[in-house]
Amino acid sequence: MQLLNIYLFNKLSLIMEKFIVSGKYCDDVIIKRKDFRTEHLNRLKIMKEKNILITLGPTKCTKYFFGIFNANLKNDVEILIEKDIYWKKGIWITYDVYPWIQAI
Repeated sequence: MQLLNIYLFNKLSLIMEKFIVSGKYCDDVIIKRKDFRTEHLNRLKIMKEKNILITLGPTKCTKYFFGIFNANLKNDVEILIEKDIYWKKGIWITYDVYPWIQAI
């Protein structure tokens, strides 16, 4: 893993806020993600272990994805999304990040 990613993961270990991420997958996502899925899931596992990622996954129709992240800033979440192989390879084609307040 690159030094920048390690730095960012460690920085995000100091949890400040929760952020909701929603986005859209490319067409034919099941086929197109095949070569990148292992790398993607391994990265998510590391973020989950470091308490950066709470949850992330597709909707049942596989048109959209949804996630919840712990981070200091919205920009930190945007960097995490854009460093993911799914973003780099066009598997994720859009995303939005929103600060979230957990009421219950």
